Amino acid sequence: MKALLLVDIQNGFCPGGNLAVPGGDEVVPVANRLIDSGTYDLIVASQDWHPADHGSFASSHPGKTHFEIGTLSGKPQMMWPDHCVQGTPDAEFHPHLRTADIHFIQQKGQDSAVDSYSAFRDNDQDATTGLADYLAQQGVTDLDVCGLATDYCVKFSALDAVEMLPGVTVRFIEDASRGITPEGITAAIEEMRSRGIAIVTSDQAIAG
Repeated sequence: MKALLLVDIQNGFCPGGNLAVPGGDEVVPVANRLIDSGTYDLIVASQDWHPADHGSFASSHPGKTHFEIGTLSGKPQMMWPDHCVQGTPDAEFHPHLRTADIHFIQQKGQDSAVDSYSAFRDNDQDATTGLADYLAQQGVTDLDVCGLATDYCVKFSALDAVEMLPGVTVRFIEDASRGITPEGITAAIEEMRSRGIAIVTSDQAIAG
């Protein structure tokens, strides 16, 4: 069974959002084309779903500013602007994304004490979201991953997929993703490639 994982294609990570990824909205038509292609038996999506007091927010740490490094759960933590807070428009999927065709949505980042880049588990690798179990139960053999942002949530989701879904072929769809910095994107792609993740285009993904 072939599955597509759409990572965090939400208003908060698109232009006008609280933590906008440059060109983030450009992934939407590519994602829709992948959804409409008939290539995938299963389409799943992750959704950042933070409580208002999430510990990754600079606002939760007096004196900290956005994009400063602090600590959370005893580990270094980027201090982000408040984003994708549960129940706010910022947390909603991009309005043009074909959400009606998504079979399963995995919310993440709900524990205020730890960040959760990956769709599969928290950053401390202690608590899992349950997505790996769901995909395994569905009999997924091939998983294509794309979305926002390449150098954070997409990368960590793809790497965790390789580790937590043994035997599943994992690919990263480059043109259906956008990242925060050029250097970060390059490093993320190299790290994914080094872990056996194929880097493909949406045309290649649709072609099989």
